[in-house]
Amino acid sequence: MRTLLAALILLGFAATGCAHPAAGADPAGSTPQSRTPPTRSPAAAQPASRAAKLISVELRQIRVIAARPDVPSYKRDLFGQTWTDDHAGRGGHNGCDTRNDVLAAQLTAVRYRARSRCVVIAGTLPTDPYTGRRIEFRKATATKVQIDHLYPLARAWDMGAARWPPQRRVDFANDEAANLLAVDGPANASKNDDGPGEWLPINRSYRCTYVLRYLEVARKYTLPITAADRNAAQAITQTCQ
Repeated sequence: MRTLLAALILLGFAATGCAHPAAGADPAGSTPQSRTPPTRSPAAAQPASRAAKLISVELRQIRVIAARPDVPSYKRDLFGQTWTDDHAGRGGHNGCDTRNDVLAAQLTAVRYRARSRCVVIAGTLPTDPYTGRRIEFRKATATKVQIDHLYPLARAWDMGAARWPPQRRVDFANDEAANLLAVDGPANASKNDDGPGEWLPINRSYRCTYVLRYLEVARKYTLPITAADRNAAQAITQTCQ
């Protein structure tokens, strides 16, 4: 009887050992099974750059029209004497004309005419925004560096400035802080009076900044943009670094 009871106890332990293998172990004598690696979640999309976000914000605040109208009678002097000092913006009424103010602010290694605190005769544009090139400015070849209106005067005239008071046009034409940029002369000539819908700098690294600044000027002066400008601005946000 004791022998039979001992045998039954041993049999119970053996059965229990077979039923509960160690956690994670394969049953004795079985072939190890391959495990399917966990599915990885897709990589998160790269966050939009600050420039892209700002462009999107500006677009929500600016009126868009289908196309640029053609308002007759535009002349440069409708925006005041060229580079007059008589304006309300940065550098206004300081005794120096706006062109020289911009050159002095945006060039490096600036040199002035003898006995003049205004007339810039030499300097360096370290990186031209529109071409990415370094340009040495000399007064004798002054057209190599031109002062561009980011939102062009003729375009502004067509888009609403024709109805502005004269002084507002003068302030717009000489707004160094918002609308003026020292750039490569030929690049500026190729831009003419286009907006982003028709023209973008060949320097791709500056395109987002150019579009953003154009929109900032439009908002500041309550000027509309065209549908082509809006479409170009929306497309450029995909490339902003």
